Amino acid sequence: MEKILIIDDDQNICESVKMILEYEHYFVEVAYNAFDGLNKLKNNSFNAVLLDIKMPEMDGLEAITKIKEIDDTISVIMISAHASLDNAIEAAKKGAYDFIEKPIDRDKLIITVRNAVQQSALLQKNKLLKEKVESKYEIIGQSESIKNILETIKKVAPTNSRVLITGENGTGKELVARAIYKFSNRANKPFIEVNCAAIPNELIESELFGHEKGAFTGATSLRIGKFEQANGGTLFLDEIGDMSLNAQAKVLRSIEEGSIERVGGKNKIPVDVRIIAATNKNLLKEIAEGKFREDLFHRLSVIVINVPPLRDRKEDIPLLIDYFSKKVCEENKFPEKKFSEDAIEYLKNLDWKGNVRELRNFIERIIIMNSKSLYTLSDVKEQLFPYLASPTEIDFSIDSFQEFKDQMEKIFIIKKLKQYNWNISKTAEVIGIQRSHLYNKIKKYGIEKEDK
Repeated sequence: MEKILIIDDDQNICESVKMILEYEHYFVEVAYNAFDGLNKLKNNSFNAVLLDIKMPEMDGLEAITKIKEIDDTISVIMISAHASLDNAIEAAKKGAYDFIEKPIDRDKLIITVRNAVQQSALLQKNKLLKEKVESKYEIIGQSESIKNILETIKKVAPTNSRVLITGENGTGKELVARAIYKFSNRANKPFIEVNCAAIPNELIESELFGHEKGAFTGATSLRIGKFEQANGGTLFLDEIGDMSLNAQAKVLRSIEEGSIERVGGKNKIPVDVRIIAATNKNLLKEIAEGKFREDLFHRLSVIVINVPPLRDRKEDIPLLIDYFSKKVCEENKFPEKKFSEDAIEYLKNLDWKGNVRELRNFIERIIIMNSKSLYTLSDVKEQLFPYLASPTEIDFSIDSFQEFKDQMEKIFIIKKLKQYNWNISKTAEVIGIQRSHLYNKIKKYGIEKEDK
């Protein structure tokens, strides 16, 4: 049942409005002054507020500001016998949903409250979704390197300076970019991401700058590029070290001129974007090898933030294990999971070549595959090496890399066949190859069911 709060010093108005709304199956509470109303809002949740403008001690226009500080998703309907255009404008500026006059029309009251409740529900849902999205990009860690990064983000975010984020794959470069955006003055404008490594060289210019209809074969309509989409906001150029020299030249020109030109177009289009770039490559080395423009590097690297690999901040691993465990359990509606101290210590001392991303994937895998509430060291090792009964199965005396790969492939296939009760079709589907291909592998390695 939706809850409505009426704040009005006129007892008769409160009682009549309460009676109307309760007849419509709303739960209604009443406060005869703003202070009492604010206390009720602090201690209870309401779907909408009916707020009188003219009240002693604190009027409605002052009270609405404090209501929005308590919960900015609550729809506030201003009511007054002293209706005026100035009051309506002032109330709207302070976030009022609507404005109705006394004496209150029953039908208008019911419709306005119904719409206000729907508006509140929508705002609350959007707020929860936003919080969920933001939590996905939270930077976790208490190491000195992470503290330094967070301090740099605080200083850099409110400016319009371009930022270059460096670091290995999986270290969390995108998290840094999104944190800068979140605390910037452009946070209410678009955040547009481009993975330069994922776009073919022949399409990168169209992706970034858009194209006119008929600009090339297949350009059947006008396309708005990422620069225009990000206008007023932030453009995140991920893996910029993989961008072609041709596209680099155009990006440089757009930075210098503050405008872009669509592929096949002749007109300059002004754009106001803040560029954040990221790369896992050593751009100075790329410059020396003629693969990256030095002038673009200097344009992008006004501020440089290096995200260290996970192996260089081992003290953050227990925090990450706990954070990812909670997130995976929450997402899958699982009961809480814990890791033993020796398991955590073992995980701390691994290399994690895939960095935070690899650790996150491991935590998700062990929670999904193992229903225990406490994971021991043996549980962890079993999931880290899922295709081996024991390390002794591997023959490390082999010198040929190809022979070693064949050996590992055979072990993998045998384990999967056993896991799926030697069902060839199911095994092929799970490991992502054609059934005929799996038959060939079984024949190649002389695998027989008796091997189990």
